[in-house]
Amino acid sequence: SIIKPLTVRRTRSDIQSIARYSKDVEKFPKVADPIKREYELNDHMANLFVEAMMTLEQKLSYARYQAIAYLKPDAAPGLYDNAETISRSLAGIRKNGLVKRLESSFEAFKNSLENFKDANQNLIDMWEKDKIIIAPDMDINLLIKKGYTEEEIEEKLNEKSEKNPKNTTFQREHFLPEFIDMLRKDQALLDDMWLEWALIEDKDDSKFAKFDDLLKHELFRKDRNPEGKLVVFSESVDTINYLARRINRKDVMVISSDNRNQEFKKIRENFDANWKDKKNEYNIILTSDVLAEGVNLHRSNIIINYDTPWNATRLMQRIGRVNRIGSKSDTIYNYVFYPSRQGNEQINLKQISLSKIQTFHTTFGEDNQIYSTEEIIDRDLDKLFKQGMKEEEEDRNLELPFYEELRALYQQDRKEYKRIEKLSLRSRTGRNSRTVEGVTLSDDTMVFLKTNFRKIFYLVSDEVRDISSIDALNYFKAAPDEPKVERIREHHDHVEKAVKAFKAIKMKEMQEEEANQRQRSNLGAQVTTAVSLLNRIIPLFSDDPDTQVRINQLKSLAERGTLTDIAKRLQRIAKDLQRPGGKSKLTGEEAKAEIKAMANKYNAYYRDTQHAEEESEADIILSESFN
Repeated sequence: SIIKPLTVRRTRSDIQSIARYSKDVEKFPKVADPIKREYELNDHMANLFVEAMMTLEQKLSYARYQAIAYLKPDAAPGLYDNAETISRSLAGIRKNGLVKRLESSFEAFKNSLENFKDANQNLIDMWEKDKIIIAPDMDINLLIKKGYTEEEIEEKLNEKSEKNPKNTTFQREHFLPEFIDMLRKDQALLDDMWLEWALIEDKDDSKFAKFDDLLKHELFRKDRNPEGKLVVFSESVDTINYLARRINRKDVMVISSDNRNQEFKKIRENFDANWKDKKNEYNIILTSDVLAEGVNLHRSNIIINYDTPWNATRLMQRIGRVNRIGSKSDTIYNYVFYPSRQGNEQINLKQISLSKIQTFHTTFGEDNQIYSTEEIIDRDLDKLFKQGMKEEEEDRNLELPFYEELRALYQQDRKEYKRIEKLSLRSRTGRNSRTVEGVTLSDDTMVFLKTNFRKIFYLVSDEVRDISSIDALNYFKAAPDEPKVERIREHHDHVEKAVKAFKAIKMKEMQEEEANQRQRSNLGAQVTTAVSLLNRIIPLFSDDPDTQVRINQLKSLAERGTLTDIAKRLQRIAKDLQRPGGKSKLTGEEAKAEIKAMANKYNAYYRDTQHAEEESEADIILSESFN
């Protein structure tokens, strides 16, 4: 904003507004780190994509968009300045636009491809009739699609040409001879590509499959989406119409520039937290960037960026629609679909967006990551560490009611408790679909795996996601009289997927351990400082022998270098205690508290690493599928 000169007088209302704003700043929700969602094209689509990219990048001439560059010098002297530069620019925009539309959705790409094919054919038809229209001020293809006759188009052209001589008609003789050959070659390529892409079906869309999985299992969770509202942004109107068809729910609004004004009241009634007479007719809004500004949507605290905008600042504007005073939620969740690997190789959109967003952080001091967790902002590491410990404690508290229920069963119905205890491993059953805390369980399988010192829960459908013990307890919980049903056909495949994911975790840990071993030679000074600090701290807990044991275990982890962050963190604490000039950043008590928290946090990891060589194969304890 523009800063007024100090000589300008402030009115009482100005001062009151500033005061109100200062109070309200704390009421804004926090913006969580961006939640990255990536997708991979299946083998068939990946091959089709590569072929399409080769055609778009190397084979097409885009002559349709370079007509003025192929006019003979004496055909339109002085009429089109910088014709070759403009033509190359238009061709480049069309090529990148097609790639971007493919990253948005298959539907958007197919529509763009069809439009390109038809426009190219229209120009060939004009050539055959020896009447080639070049009209920057008119959409000739749209007029042809609407059924305008040649005479009607020519009449409109004459009207336009009076104001702008660039709107005019040429004959074949006005163009270089190679122009029509390029058009016809492009047409053959476009026709062939269109025939291949026209056969693509909904089931081939791996990006939508990822989105659909989020809709079922994550986006409407009560603990993160209290009002059950969702805002989905895309740059393409074709994409939001496609999503509406695939989602197929009555509570979906589709908003574009065509209907924004007419639907403005409904938008506010259903998505503006400050609107007086709120309604719940609509819970999902699918919109282009026409709603990135000018309207509050903060009954939702979750936005989905279904594609990445060319203009990266749009990402910030989108978040601004839901990050408003008055939201019931204290956290904004920002989901970002990254370009597929194949598409990003062509246009580097991910790197471009990250670079632009980073500029905003550096220039304006933005304190939230917008697009990627790779963005560098000024982090309060102490605050983040303490927040993580707090959340861990909250999770433990949520488990207590389940343990109390189990204890009550043991005391009141020992026979039933013993029966359950003796159930064989690999017990499995089918259950009817259900919605638990906003998560839809349908065509899914829950799998509980356990080793001698590790347990993990998976929810499996097309994807495999590990879930918290709290979620698992809620999903597994059933009424005593709930009937069993047939397991879904994919039950066994889902269980195998879970076992494979579990093995992948162990493999990743082994690879990380190897990488850490290579780093240990560089950690000598950090480890020495960390061990020295802990040796000084241990005697200060003489009245708390349990903590002394855990600090010794923390020292062992630091010495082994298994988790390199431990030594780094302890070195930082030591430096904060020994600031030059006698001014320490941390007091002794604060350092003690932080080291105790670290010792508690890594205690379980220490126990695990003591037996890492002896970890058993994972047992399948229980699996349930939901119809």
